[in-house]
Amino acid sequence: MRHARDEVTAAVEAATRILSISGRSEPPEHDNPDVIWGELASDGVWAPTRDGQRVHIGVAGAGAEDRLASVVRPSLRVFAGVDAETDVIGQTTAAGVRFATVLHGPGAPEEFRFPIRLGEGLSLDVTPSGGYDVVHERYGATVGRFYAPWGYDSLYRTIPAEYRLEGTTIVMTVRHRDADALYPVLADPHYAR
Repeated sequence: MRHARDEVTAAVEAATRILSISGRSEPPEHDNPDVIWGELASDGVWAPTRDGQRVHIGVAGAGAEDRLASVVRPSLRVFAGVDAETDVIGQTTAAGVRFATVLHGPGAPEEFRFPIRLGEGLSLDVTPSGGYDVVHERYGATVGRFYAPWGYDSLYRTIPAEYRLEGTTIVMTVRHRDADALYPVLADPHYAR
């Protein structure tokens, strides 16, 4: 079994390596005083909406209930071992948060659950791209967005990733087992106001 420090280092290095070769325009890590992280993976994070409310995003998994965050710096934390062969990196951005989900091998699950709690009068509406808008029901205004997920293996080959909504939980499916993936695989849920 890996030591906690080794798990954190392995997760951060895997995500950094894949993101560095991606060429994607990804939101950079950024201090954001409006984002409030819990201590445990199951505590998740509170992120702001454009109308001044907050969205709560939790991290669920076999080991998430009592998984303490390893705080690398104020804008970056690692929830190592939230599920089999899986770490989740929580990153604060200027407009919200992202969860870099690192799958270390074929034993990692293909579904990842992010329980959502919305402020009063807010709802989730699916977008044409496969993400979810956080919508103010009274005004019909989009006040936040869960961008469609993506997945890549360590050779930066696309791994199919998609969302579905189960009640108030966003379920991200990453089909890494059928993709002949070279591990680690990185999948990236991202929320911004």
